[in-house]
Order: sequence, then structure tokens, then C-alpha cells
Amino acid sequence: MNHKQGGAESASEDRSQSPADLVHRAAEGAHHTIDRLEEQTAPAAEKLRDQLDTTGEMLHARADQMRQLGREWRDGVRSSVREHPLTTIAAALALGVLLARLSR
Repeated sequence: MNHKQGGAESASEDRSQSPADLVHRAAEGAHHTIDRLEEQTAPAAEKLRDQLDTTGEMLHARADQMRQLGREWRDGVRSSVREHPLTTIAAALALGVLLARLSR
């Protein structure tokens, strides 16, 4: 009989709580859940941020390498044209004729 009374008392307590108390308890539960989720996801978010930083640095380094390669190629072509101007003109003419025939 004591068990039934205990159950009746808790049911009576639930009914005696004001709506503000229920909202407050629900809000506390939601805050607790959000805090737990944040604790669980924070390490993954930090790892992702580190990976993005590393990837960004790698892309910048690769872009610098490509710019340097482009400069070297351009300088090599200029040097070749200066050293062999007639050969360069003949090669350009041959390439032009080939492209013209292919485009027909």
C-alpha cells in the first residue's frame, strides 16, 4: 500500500508544479543536452579546423610552386626565342599550317 501512496504522491507533485516550473525543468534538460553535445563534438570540430588549415597552407604552397613553374617556363621560352629566332618563326609557321589543316 505504501508503494501506491508513493506513486500517488509523485503524481500529485507533478500536478502541483506550475507551468513555469515545468518549462524551467525542460529548459535545464535542453541546456544539459546541448552542453553534452558540444563536449562530444568539440574535438571533431577542432580536428576538422586543423585539417582545413593544413589543406589551405598546402594549396597556397602549391599555387606558389605553379606560379614559379610558369615563370621558369616563360623565361625558358623567351631565352629559346632569343637564341634561335629563325627556328622559332619556322616552328610557329609549321604549327599554324597544321592547325589550319586540322580545322578544315
